[in-house]
Amino acid sequence: MSDVERTDLLTLAAPYRREVRLEHVVFESDMKMLRVIVREGHRITQLDLDPETARLWGAAMVDWADRIDRGDPATP
Repeated sequence: MSDVERTDLLTLAAPYRREVRLEHVVFESDMKMLRVIVREGHRITQLDLDPETARLWGAAMVDWADRIDRGDPATP
């Protein structure tokens, strides 16, 4: 497996004793990704996202949180 350079960005304690970690990852090819790691007990899910996918996902989460805070329905 190739070496990657990882930089921790954020670790969050999520509901139900879950943990969400974000890392900036640079591969040998100089490809840069956002690594999302979700820990649920012994289960670990890891996703590597390109900037566009991370941007779309992040905007969707902010939109959802804003709707909930305003008391709007969770769906558009």
